[in-house]
Amino acid sequence: MEDVARAAGVSGQTVSRVVNSRGYVGEATRQKVNDAMQRLGYRPNSAARALRSGRFKAIGVVMFTFSSYGNQRTLDAIAERASEAGYGLTLIPVESSPTATVSGAFRRLEEHAVDGVIIVLEAHQLDEADIEIPPGLPIVFVDSSRLGERPFVDTDQAQGARLATEHLLELGHATVFHVAGPDKSYSAERRRDSWRATLEAHGREVPAVVQGDWSAESGYRAGLALRDDPSVSAVFVANDQMAIGLVRAFREAGMDVPGDVSVVGFDGLPEAAQLWPPLTTIKQHPERVGALAVDALLTELSGSVRVQAPLIDTELVVRGSTAPPR
Repeated sequence: MEDVARAAGVSGQTVSRVVNSRGYVGEATRQKVNDAMQRLGYRPNSAARALRSGRFKAIGVVMFTFSSYGNQRTLDAIAERASEAGYGLTLIPVESSPTATVSGAFRRLEEHAVDGVIIVLEAHQLDEADIEIPPGLPIVFVDSSRLGERPFVDTDQAQGARLATEHLLELGHATVFHVAGPDKSYSAERRRDSWRATLEAHGREVPAVVQGDWSAESGYRAGLALRDDPSVSAVFVANDQMAIGLVRAFREAGMDVPGDVSVVGFDGLPEAAQLWPPLTTIKQHPERVGALAVDALLTELSGSVRVQAPLIDTELVVRGSTAPPR
């Protein structure tokens, strides 16, 4: 910093103000300092700045799976919004093995320097883990159960399932079958419960749930189980990938979609519009979820009054895979 001050013809204090964005510095003087830093190849020492400020300008992200579309887009949005705010990311994956726990992820985070943590995990994973949250560590939860009064950001999963089920009922289908996500998924649980509640509210029969695991292969297996049942005229599938496998199983049996059976997915995969027929789906907005999670964490870090983020709305995108029953 002394070298920069000499090269720019200013005091060391002025350089410090420019580097740390504190105090007033005229624009012409600021430019001189920035030019000197560029010529000399000066980079602020992040470790020293962290010691002075108590902040590391880093956010930890604990995530259960990277394979789902929603989690991928959420992570992209977290990274983008964090970068805009001048923060880096430390990513800690939590595997599905019984020995991998959220507490273990926190212990791994202790080896890194982070100011706060965003947790993107399935609720039942959180329930089963022996969670020991380090005291004083700001945390925001995404797509998981609420733990205490911690900030929480999520898609309105129940609203999306209701929109899907009501769309099929309004087309004239007597009832709606459901292919659910995995048992341990909080999102799958909320979509399933809302589907059931919607059918009950309309006085319709509630068929047995067909279990899937988010994969297209499990959707295909679900299609094999449903295609020989003549009462199946409409299916709400808990995600688009399983819906893709389901449609394949129906078409292999010579069934027409939507002539013989209507199908609605969930997620809003961009590829869903390119299927044949194009898939009717519930579009969620993980990019909004990720950005709001970072904003909520930055609010925690700043000590500002917490404002609970609302659930993010979903929307029904009607395409060619749904129609009135024959």
